[in-house]
Amino acid sequence: MLTPSFEYILPAIRGIQAGREYYVSMCPVRFLPKFFPLDAEELPPSLRAKRALNRARIPEIADYFVKNSGNYTCGAIAASIDADITFEAVGNLAEERKIGRLRVPMDAKFTINDGQHRRAAFEMALQENPQLGYETVALILFLDIGLENSQQKFADLNSFQVPLESSLSLLYNHRDDSALVLKAVVKQVEVFRCLTQMEKGSLNGRSPKLFALSAIDRAMIALLSNIHSSKQTKPPRYRATKQEKEAELTQQIQQAVSYWNAVSNFIPDWQLVLQKQVAAAEIRRDSVHCHSVVLESLGEVGAALLSVFSESWEEHLSLLQQVDWSISNPDWERGFLVKGGISKSRASVNWMTDYLKKRLGLETADTPEAPRP
Repeated sequence: MLTPSFEYILPAIRGIQAGREYYVSMCPVRFLPKFFPLDAEELPPSLRAKRALNRARIPEIADYFVKNSGNYTCGAIAASIDADITFEAVGNLAEERKIGRLRVPMDAKFTINDGQHRRAAFEMALQENPQLGYETVALILFLDIGLENSQQKFADLNSFQVPLESSLSLLYNHRDDSALVLKAVVKQVEVFRCLTQMEKGSLNGRSPKLFALSAIDRAMIALLSNIHSSKQTKPPRYRATKQEKEAELTQQIQQAVSYWNAVSNFIPDWQLVLQKQVAAAEIRRDSVHCHSVVLESLGEVGAALLSVFSESWEEHLSLLQQVDWSISNPDWERGFLVKGGISKSRASVNWMTDYLKKRLGLETADTPEAPRP
């Protein structure tokens, strides 16, 4: 990659954007720290061309690269080059003029426009898994045209990024165990399978669905907390075998399916929507049982029931039929209903959990007042 004239020679494809040349190349991961050294000190925002490095994010990304070294995905790093560079095409034909070698002086300054956290995470990951250094990352290289234009380029690259909807992120996640359990349970619980919005984290007023997948996910985490906490009793260095892991996931799925099927049987409104006797929008407007706060509370109540009444939990759960779920229930006014709307705070979940525990015969402390905003 180095020549006697002290240049980097990069294989590259030449393109045109906004009338200017840019280049696409590949860089071995082990060379990223050399090409893109981290700033020794943080400059004021007006004097830099990218956001400040958030070092708290780096270990999480590095851990992702290390744990999924055989199945990770990394987008291209976009950067600007401040140097006189030379592109040597492989030939003179139309397509040949687009492919060639990019000669870059070794004293060139590379400035990352997008991807600095991936670059820093790779450097950290290399300390644990040096073999990653022989893999490559795509580079999109622009000619440096001044601080103002570099800042504009950073703004342009990030202007149209839309955060991934939490429900869609869960739906497309095939690596995380909790996401796999969630989707298996949704598939086997009829009200969830038929009445869950799988893509968006919220429901519009006319949606025919009752639940958002992300809300069910929070409820599932709460429900299975008793199983997750039991892992802490194992030795710190204990690693489950593949068979043990599969058995554990199967247990979680079976337990969750049994619980949520029972809940759906004891909340008649869910069945009415499922049988298309009542519109989902009407139930969401007039009742609270399908809102995320209540679902999460039902998950926490389920964890307590399964722990305390392992043999008779369904008998206690049947008392849900006696709860007045209508939004006009005055009980909600001192709990999680604030100014006519449902508060989604942690305090509201705690209040609802204690309320339901009392109704289902679980011993709890006095029900606390939820703080008013």
